[in-house]
Amino acid sequence: MISDLDHNFIDETSESSLNESNVNYSLKGISLAEKLAQEQAQKNLLARKRIDELKEKKRLKYLLDDSNDW
Repeated sequence: MISDLDHNFIDETSESSLNESNVNYSLKGISLAEKLAQEQAQKNLLARKRIDELKEKKRLKYLLDDSNDW
């Protein structure tokens, strides 16, 4: 049979393990969220750069288009 003292010890150990596990999971979650946010920011930066390149290409094409001169 488990005495009250043993039972309390088991409960406290289980609770502390759960709290430590929750902290570890939340830290992993934060780092994962930060990693995903950083990846998304990188994708956004590349997309913005590509959009700027296409706009510049379109602008240069417009400036070099001499079809109206003929």
